Amino acid sequence: MGKANIKPLKDEYGIIKSAKEILPKELWNDFIETMAELEDNNAHITATYPKTRLHKVIGSKKSIYRADIKQTSGWRIHIQFSADKFIKLCDLIPRGDHNRTLTVIQEKIDRYE
Repeated sequence: MGKANIKPLKDEYGIIKSAKEILPKELWNDFIETMAELEDNNAHITATYPKTRLHKVIGSKKSIYRADIKQTSGWRIHIQFSADKFIKLCDLIPRGDHNRTLTVIQEKIDRYE
């Protein structure tokens, strides 16, 4: 069997562990599907993200991207593409904070390159 076409994830801030602890249980499968889409290199080659609707955060001076866990849930993940070809998981954004994007980024600015 050939090697999967995977874009590796870096989780130095424990985003996956946090998701397991605070994400509503009914969103856990959606979270796994989100992680699968983010690490699917073919999705990045074709820029097709039907699950996560991955898009760049507007108004940030840094290259930060948002991904939906489930569009209607309000839960988001912030990521960055690192120079070493990894996807860096930067933050898990709860439902109530998804409209305060730039403020949330500023509160944890040391996580972003």
